[in-house]
Parts: sequence; structure tokens; C-alpha cells
Amino acid sequence: MSTSTKPPAGTRDFLPEAMEQRRQVIAVVERVYRSYGFLPLETPAMENLSTLLGKYGDEGDQLIFRLLHRGEKLTRTLSSQEPVDERRLADLGLRYDLTVPLARVVAQHGSRLPRIFRRFQVQPVWRADRPGRGRFREFFQCDADIVGSQSMGVEAELLGAVCEVFDELGFSELRVKLNHRQLLFALVSCAGVPEHLETDALVAMDKLDKIGPDGVAAELRDRGLHAAAIRELGPVLQRELGEDNEAILAALEARVGDSERGAQGIAELREVLRLTARGPAAGRLTVDPVLARGLSYYTGPIFEVEVSDLAGSLAGGGRYDELVGMFLGRKVPACGVALGLERILVVMGERGMFRPATSGPQVLVTCWSAELAPESVALAAELRRGSLRVELYPEPSKLGRQLKYAAGREIPLAAVVAPEELARGAVQLKDLRTGMRHECPRAEVGSRALALLEEA
Repeated sequence: MSTSTKPPAGTRDFLPEAMEQRRQVIAVVERVYRSYGFLPLETPAMENLSTLLGKYGDEGDQLIFRLLHRGEKLTRTLSSQEPVDERRLADLGLRYDLTVPLARVVAQHGSRLPRIFRRFQVQPVWRADRPGRGRFREFFQCDADIVGSQSMGVEAELLGAVCEVFDELGFSELRVKLNHRQLLFALVSCAGVPEHLETDALVAMDKLDKIGPDGVAAELRDRGLHAAAIRELGPVLQRELGEDNEAILAALEARVGDSERGAQGIAELREVLRLTARGPAAGRLTVDPVLARGLSYYTGPIFEVEVSDLAGSLAGGGRYDELVGMFLGRKVPACGVALGLERILVVMGERGMFRPATSGPQVLVTCWSAELAPESVALAAELRRGSLRVELYPEPSKLGRQLKYAAGREIPLAAVVAPEELARGAVQLKDLRTGMRHECPRAEVGSRALALLEEA
């Protein structure tokens, strides 16, 4: 039986064309993030399971890839007379997101970091989820976070950076949904949801765009909510609170009454809207009273970025003022956003938004014979020192075959290192785009190649 060469479900191989597209997007993300003062950070692919568990809610915890004990420890566990359960088999897990590792880093290295720490991180994460369109088990996130400030100016900066990224990538019809976790808790509480079911209600409401209002109502019933509470939430689930942000906020204000949590949420949302009114996010924010974001560590404003032709979000984030404190034992304000690289690539590919790749070889240096191979190697090295991207054909072969190879690789120029030209101290440059041949002195091959490339 032959072994399958396919990668595991929900993971992919990235061939050169795909890698070029990924690097185009990542380059834009990193350039924008750096322009906002964010500093780079990387963390290990695996974390202690105790670091990950209890940060994402019950549903998130179930999606963490566990890593079994290794060697003798695994053998001892399996041979033990005690019942073997998941907690005894695994002590490490693959990164579920980049936010919890950041919180651990701040707790571990806080004394070495700026008081207000801005970091960006572009690395893969893993989730034991069901694969689908734009949904994978291994995927990259492009995070930006600010730790150390309670000001809504943090949210304004993050939303501005995200909108600038999508502007530079060529997206024009962004919709940024905005809500507040404390406002959500106030809404469900004022609707009559018992405190012990508030989080369950938010988890169900977060699925509105996937299963619709009737589906959410059914799930709320399944989770134990009374019919009266579900009816009270009806206008919220139907998004029937107003046509613009201020009207929606006014309707929400009336619903939460004198709730302290509700008043805080509404005030902070108004402040975010005020601070973003003249920046890159201006006109793109819509208050969505149902947006909940599934992760349980969010404590304040939350947001998601959507486009019209993709179910789900291209980016999302929010404030998590208590997460770092789970490691430190004291409250540390923080807010962040994560861009889903894979979903962005799916949409850009379907829309034909990628620029042609420009990082392939510009010159193929041919190999005429074994005797002249050292000349070809030397010429390739000289051209590279002259800032050209050069591929050396590695073995002697018929010239036509080498030129056909270059054309198939879309390499525009070929430097033919042949005996007759070398005897005259020259090299022949062939422009594979036009078929023209140019003989030039050996010392001028690099400058001539650059000139030909600039003429195109």
C-alpha cells in the first residue's frame, strides 16, 4: 500500500506562487504595523497546556491540539493502573492564538519592556477545527497589540492600522463591526438572563450570522434560557435598533437602563467612534449589538472586519484587560487585533488582487560545458554582487534546452557563456522577451542586464 502524499486535513503545502502571494500580504502588514510603532515578537509553537487552558472558554479549549508526553513518561502513564485521561497524557499544546502567548511574555519579561508595549507578531497557530472554505487547522495570524493603557486611543490606533492594511492591499468596501463585552453582559442581564447563563447566552448570540435569529433562539432555549428572556432579546437579534450608530447606541442605552456595565460600554463605544472620526477607520465602523467574539478573555470593546463575499471575518480583536493578570496576579490593560492571513489570501485570490511576482530570477547564466562551468559560476557571483537575482543552470546541456528552461521560468534574460565570446572577452545576453541578442564586454554584463531590465 502506497503512503498518501497529502498533508493532514486542514493544512497545506505552499508552492512558490502561493509563497509569493503570502509574502506580498505579510510585507504590507509588517510595513503598516511598523509605521504605527509596533515592535516584532515571536513565541514558541508550543506552550505549556496550563498556559493555554481556561483562556478561550469551553469551546475554545476543546480545539487546542494536545501534545502527548514523550518517551518514558508516556510509557509510565499508559502502563499505570490508574485510569488514563487526557490531562495525564498531555502536558503541552500547540499555540491556539498569539494573544495568550503575548500575555505570558508580558508576565515573564515585563520589566524589560516599555511601559506601553506595542508588538506585532506574524506566526502560525493551530486549531482542531473542522476545515472549510477559508478555515484551516494550521493558519497564520498577523497580530498587533498594545499593552499598558486603558485609553480608547489604543482601540483607535489598532482600528486605524487594520484599515490602513486593508487599504494598501486593495480592499475598498470594508465593514468594521464594533461592540462591547460589558454592554453585551448588561443587555442579556436586563433581558432577564440569569447570571450563570450570561456567558452561554453570549456564545449563542455570537453565532447569529451562521445560524440566523431562529437558530440563536433555539440554542438559547437549549442552553436553559426562559422564553421571556429570549423574546426580550428579539429586537437585538433582529438588529432592529436603528439605522446609524448613534440611534443604535441610544436604543441600547434605553435597554440597559441604569446598568453600570451598560453605561461603561456605551460611553467607551462613543469614545472609540469619536477618536476614529478623522482617521483611516472613519466611516467604516458600525455598532453591532450582537457581535460577541467567542473568546472569553475579552473585557471591553470588540471588533471584526468583514467584506461582502466571505462568510466570517478577515480580522478581529478587542480589549482584554484581565488576561495578563491571570499570569501576574494584577490587572494589566491590553487590546489587540488579529488579521486572518488565510482568509485574506482566499478573497484576494478569488478577486485577482495580487500583483505579478517580481522576486524571481532576472538572469539565467548558462552552462556551456564542464570546462567552462567555473566561468559560469564566477559570472553568476559577479552579477549577484551587482544586485541582480541570478539563477545558474547547474549542468552542461544544449543551449536551446537551457533557454527553453529560462523561458518556462519566465526569466527575462540569459547570459550565454560560450567559447567564442569568451575568447573575445565578451558574453552574450539574450533577451528572452524580445529574442534580441546583445554581445557586451565581460566586465559590463551586469550594467547591460540592468539597462535591459529597466527598458521593459
